[in-house]
Amino acid sequence: MGKNKILVKVQPEGKYIIDFDPDIDVSTLAPSLRVAVRSDSYTIHKILQNKVDPLVSLMMVEKVLDSMYEMVGGLDKQIKEIEVIELPVKHLEDFESLGIAQPKGVLLYGLPGTGKTLLAQAIAHHTHCKFIRVSESEQVQKYIGEGSRMVRELFVIAKGHTLSIIFIDEIDRRSPRGESGSGGGDSEVQRTISELLNQLDGFEPTKIKVIMATNRIGILDSALLRPGPIDRKIEFPPPGPDARVAILRIHSVYLSI
Repeated sequence: MGKNKILVKVQPEGKYIIDFDPDIDVSTLAPSLRVAVRSDSYTIHKILQNKVDPLVSLMMVEKVLDSMYEMVGGLDKQIKEIEVIELPVKHLEDFESLGIAQPKGVLLYGLPGTGKTLLAQAIAHHTHCKFIRVSESEQVQKYIGEGSRMVRELFVIAKGHTLSIIFIDEIDRRSPRGESGSGGGDSEVQRTISELLNQLDGFEPTKIKVIMATNRIGILDSALLRPGPIDRKIEFPPPGPDARVAILRIHSVYLSI
């Protein structure tokens, strides 16, 4: 495209002819190369590695230690409801022989500290799934397309294992309802959510389960709450008197009281 212009494909928007920073050697810009594009000026800022992003690789928890249902106090009702994820994994043949469609994911919602993450880890432990955890704002990146790329790579890693659970914590930070400003950050959030929805619609539920958690279900994008991506919503209320006693018993088992 000339000495100072490069044709790039930005997911999911399309193709653009853009500039690149002076410190980038044009001879190194080859077809199929991954590059980072500034969200404010649409210029190539740096050349990216083609392998899986190290940040994405670090999201995979190799071992979920001490995360058993016995370690989750006061959530008996929630443990029963979460069987929508566990049963198809443990009894895949039964679901296939009966022709029952497998659920893809669940949404855990409630105040912080009510056991959402702990229960998600317990599911991975009891189903022997690879546990991939994404938290806070890791998917909303500084450069255009980086957030959606990380979403795609998350599912690539998950598909590489026999069974995987992708746990997306604080999904409300990525999917605020009604926030669509003109800034690059808002656009990048929308691109990331759009890619997440595409992946949720396209993956094979026999190999991957998705668990999302939020402290504020009321601000989530309605597209994430529709049947399909999320098959069940489970509330985590503050613990009542009986639940607090159950939690105390678990954490005081090795104490002399």
